[in-house]
Amino acid sequence: MAMSLAATCLHRPVAVRFAMSMALALTASFAAAEGTMKGPDFVRVVADQMHQLEVVKVVPYAFLDQRSAIGQIAFNEDASTVVMTPFSGRVTRLIAKVGDQVSRGDPLLEIDSPEQVPPQNDFIAAQTARNKARSQLNLAQIVEKRARDLYEGKAAPFKELQQAEAQLAAAESDMRSTDTALEAVRIRLRILGRTDAEVLELEQNGTISRVTRITAPIDGTVISRKVGPGQYVKADSGEALYVIADLSTMWLKAQIFEQDIAFVRVGQEIEARIAAAPNRTFKARIANISSASDLTTRRVVVRSEIGNPGGVLKSEMFASFKIGTAEPVTTPAVPTDAVIREGDVATVWVEPEPMLFKRRVVEIGMQQNGLTQIRGGLAVGELVVGRGAIFVDNEWRQ
Repeated sequence: MAMSLAATCLHRPVAVRFAMSMALALTASFAAAEGTMKGPDFVRVVADQMHQLEVVKVVPYAFLDQRSAIGQIAFNEDASTVVMTPFSGRVTRLIAKVGDQVSRGDPLLEIDSPEQVPPQNDFIAAQTARNKARSQLNLAQIVEKRARDLYEGKAAPFKELQQAEAQLAAAESDMRSTDTALEAVRIRLRILGRTDAEVLELEQNGTISRVTRITAPIDGTVISRKVGPGQYVKADSGEALYVIADLSTMWLKAQIFEQDIAFVRVGQEIEARIAAAPNRTFKARIANISSASDLTTRRVVVRSEIGNPGGVLKSEMFASFKIGTAEPVTTPAVPTDAVIREGDVATVWVEPEPMLFKRRVVEIGMQQNGLTQIRGGLAVGELVVGRGAIFVDNEWRQ
């Protein structure tokens, strides 16, 4: 109708043409009221379209400069140990199983070894020698006392007292030597896995046993067992029979790109996320930076230690990491949904007045916690379209 009026108005008188122009303007105004209006850098929407949009304020936010990395969870090697046998023999009994909680001194397995016999026999021989030396010392003390009493009573010459004192000094020296020899054999038995109770029983009863127990050196959980019943084990093989680890703490091992390692320092905060606990963030501080880069991946391992309450963290779990490399910087921020990207250009839709949105080019930075850093183009307190920014942009482009 508007087009037909425009086509015929040139052939009418001036008054008629004025009336027809007013009709065209009213028609355009009516069309604008029915839908959106747009220009080179703005879009005006109607009230019915506002329910699709969410207008939010530009807020200040402290953005932390972070470097991303991947890695894995690992056992805390400072709180784990391997258990090996100090002697060769055949396994007669397995006591601890994988997954068992053990305390220091708890038995893990029993081994029948002929290598246990000579040190026990040496212990008994050293004990016998010490008992003999003690008897000689007691006798020398009696003789020395008697010689001294006789000499003081002028019933014996000084020469006999000197001989008795020399015999007492020799007996005391022999006693010290046998005590040292006995303690040395006792220590050897402990190294071979004999407990204090077993050594005491050997000392009291003199019964030699070929079977001995290998015990846990630390408190922790048995995470590996590489020995079976009846297996013959060798002391010089270097193979671990058991591996025990304290799982109350774990290591976070992040693999950092070589180009990022210059920004990483000991003491910086590190965040880890794992698939087993998607809603949790594990935070720790960097304790060690490897001195070498992996030849294949060209990454450097960065390690930190973290508590593991509840045992959520398991060794070899894949983890994603973020490392804060600088102090937080407070800048304007908008929801990430508010930013429209087209190549290297980022824009937002600003609301200078109700239902009017203007397109504005902004300089963006990092993204954290659903917010995008605005480095230029926006000020704190301005209103922008958050949810629905794509809708406004599409209306403007149509």
